[in-house]
Amino acid sequence: MAEPKPRDLAALLLTLTVVTGVVDAVSFLGLGRVFVANMTGNVVFLGFAAAGESTLSVLASLTAVLAFLAGALAGGRLARRDDDYDALRQATAVQAALVAVAVVLSATLGSGTRVGSELLIVVLGVAMGLQNAAVRRIGAPDLTTTVLTMTLTGFAADSKAAGGPGSHPLRKVAAVGAMLVGAFAGGLLQLHVAMWTALTLALVLVLGVLAVLQVGRGRNKPATGSDSA
Repeated sequence: MAEPKPRDLAALLLTLTVVTGVVDAVSFLGLGRVFVANMTGNVVFLGFAAAGESTLSVLASLTAVLAFLAGALAGGRLARRDDDYDALRQATAVQAALVAVAVVLSATLGSGTRVGSELLIVVLGVAMGLQNAAVRRIGAPDLTTTVLTMTLTGFAADSKAAGGPGSHPLRKVAAVGAMLVGAFAGGLLQLHVAMWTALTLALVLVLGVLAVLQVGRGRNKPATGSDSA
């Protein structure tokens, strides 16, 4: 599989950044103040909960961290393949399946019970761990799809060096904007419609990324039959 053009890859990773905003909006607003993609937040929440903050759950944060690690482990196995982008395609396919399961769970069990919430945290945490592991291997600067701290730091710290080697100020702004858009859309659907609608939006976005990766893979298959004669 040939590598996507830099602009195409950036668009795919920005789409996955929107997905992160959507699912974290769902998890924080609908699953008990926990993140399924932002593990820094969960580690901090674990500390707060252990200190006695009653609105936070040690179990929920710990479940999210462990699920994310399981997904990252699986994604790491895929990332051992020779082709970075084929690994991303396969990880995205599994992620789409997991988000589809989350849509079904949210529409049936919902988050009204502890079991339902924990199942959703596990499924979404694994999905986001997969995404992170696959994107990490590609190593696109400023487009990690989940962490914005270093992106914002780079935007400010490198502002005087705009246009220099490795400087992508517009991409940094786009990454922050993508996360914000995802959080807004996910929050809007979670708060005013239903959890399953927000997760359906995330699923549609992931399927869109998968479709682009799949089409690119098909276009780059070697010719066979009479074409190879």
